[in-house]
Amino acid sequence: MRANARRTTLADIARAAGVSVATVSKVVNGRGDVAPQTRARVQELLRQHDYLAPVFRHTEAIENPTIEVQFAGGLKSYVAETLEGIIDSAADSGASVVISKASRAPHWARDLVSAGRRAVIAVTSVYTTAHLKELARSGLPLVVLDPLHLPDSRVHSVGATNFAGGLAATRHLLSLGHRRIAYLGGPATAVCNQARMHGYRAAMEAEGAQVPDTYVRAGEFTHETGLSGAAALLALQEPPTAIFAGNDEIALGVVETARVRGLRVPEDMSVVGFDDTSLARMASPPLTTVRQPLQEMGGAALRTALRLANGEKVESHHIELATELVVRASTAPPREATSAP
Repeated sequence: MRANARRTTLADIARAAGVSVATVSKVVNGRGDVAPQTRARVQELLRQHDYLAPVFRHTEAIENPTIEVQFAGGLKSYVAETLEGIIDSAADSGASVVISKASRAPHWARDLVSAGRRAVIAVTSVYTTAHLKELARSGLPLVVLDPLHLPDSRVHSVGATNFAGGLAATRHLLSLGHRRIAYLGGPATAVCNQARMHGYRAAMEAEGAQVPDTYVRAGEFTHETGLSGAAALLALQEPPTAIFAGNDEIALGVVETARVRGLRVPEDMSVVGFDDTSLARMASPPLTTVRQPLQEMGGAALRTALRLANGEKVESHHIELATELVVRASTAPPREATSAP
């Protein structure tokens, strides 16, 4: 649109679509009482005319805003608990939440604007420079929850003290007498995984404990990584007596691999997870893990998104909440230590 061109109005869109201004307003504000074909026609015209709802000019606070929450992959325990925090915070704030899988369709951000969204919260989703530009053109604020990669300096994010968590988990195992401790983590390039691994290495180095290259393995934050990674670690000539897993799902895969091989947890091998999802509490034995305040992180992301949607200044681009070691029944002194005279 040229700088001196007249701004497209709802009335212009209504005339082009052959509907009332009220109908166009319902589409813009995400109301559900519009026929699908009519909604699609109006949204296409909104895109063609590069229309942005007035609320994105931040002239006044938004009443009862709608926030889009996007996640990638399956609806796992980690995601479910962060979503619970987002939904609870939205209810307290009078906001609405729409949950969807991350979309990469053309003009996806413009579609969100046309549907009345006021901000986006990304959970375990990876946003490229192109995606960020699309959001910026649309005027949609973005908050990334527990980012997998270092976000652009313009992006707001919420995470946890991953390095401190890795440090605490490893120190716990060292305090029990373990020295052969392995780290089995998620993607090697993921920022949260790197921080947990560096916390592990820092604790091992401070204690003078050796970290063979074979004791540090990367994978995905999945049960399958726990199964295959633990199998490889236990096949070593000098296998670890303890494994610090990058999340609870990996840890449960480690426990299962130990069980299949006739090893008992924690008598024969100790296991520590990360996240403290419901899986850790329901595991057998219950899992020692590093608690991420997942629901609190979701709430912080929602509140940040609302402030950005209202044009408020947010002091910090990244918020970190504290982690905490939760000791349960999956860790114990190594067998050789307990059997020594």
